[in-house]
Amino acid sequence: MNRFPPISLIGVPTDIGAGHRGALMGPDALRVADIDKVLRARGLEVADRGNLSGPVNPWLPPEDGYRHLDGVIEWNRLTMEAVYAELSEGRLPIMMGGDHCLATGSITAVARYCREQGRKLRILWLDAHTDFNTSELTPSGNIHGMPVACLCGHGPKGLTELGGSKPAIDPSMVRQIGIRSVDEGEKKFVHEAGLEVYDMRYIDEFGMKRAMEEALTGLDKNTHLHVSFDVDFLDPSIAPGVGTTVQGGPNYREAQLCMEMIADTGRMGSLDVVELNPAYDDHNRTAEVAVDLVESLFGKSTLIRG
Repeated sequence: MNRFPPISLIGVPTDIGAGHRGALMGPDALRVADIDKVLRARGLEVADRGNLSGPVNPWLPPEDGYRHLDGVIEWNRLTMEAVYAELSEGRLPIMMGGDHCLATGSITAVARYCREQGRKLRILWLDAHTDFNTSELTPSGNIHGMPVACLCGHGPKGLTELGGSKPAIDPSMVRQIGIRSVDEGEKKFVHEAGLEVYDMRYIDEFGMKRAMEEALTGLDKNTHLHVSFDVDFLDPSIAPGVGTTVQGGPNYREAQLCMEMIADTGRMGSLDVVELNPAYDDHNRTAEVAVDLVESLFGKSTLIRG
């Protein structure tokens, strides 16, 4: 018998916050890789809610430090509403992006749900990047490099106040894993905010096991664990299908250990899978790896473990 609630797949097909086109095809690439069938084979109840519909990507240059701000706000509003609706029905939403700007909407919804339920929130941010840029710090204006900052209250009102007048989360709720690319101005801001970061230097020195043990410390029965999985977390040798590859990421076994240790907690209540870009992929190989890792988040392991 599985210990997970019914799952809802929510496709959010947009690359409006990214610097490369193509992530809008991510949800359907995950479907081609049989994400629904794989999860059902684990005995899980899965409903595919289809794809949300929002503004097209106009592919314009940044204005006042932000590219496509109005469109990004609208897509995040739609994402927030869809994720919150599933949580309210006692379901586990998997937001299939789309680029990582969409985590602003999904995590705003999760944070609201946790406040209403009186639950603590822990966010695992699996990514090559800290995504803690602002309009003043960003070299590109691409909002997929800003969602953690926006969630913590640093950014345009349309995103920082998506779920109300206060920041959706506090930096103390976030654990970032796999980081290996941080813009110059962003480094100081990450340090000042006190974000807990397990970068690849840390993982190289102490191992994925210790990084995950520390990132998961303090979880209890009243903690909702949200996993925001940017596929560029993975080393590009196993996951080439992203627009922002950074060499030196977790290998396949390190990634599997990460996911298995998350599954062992039994606390995951929501998930983002983002930045999968089939335009850069090889025969959907990255989508297949992503689905394999998602299966591990839901308890796949080599042997039965106590």
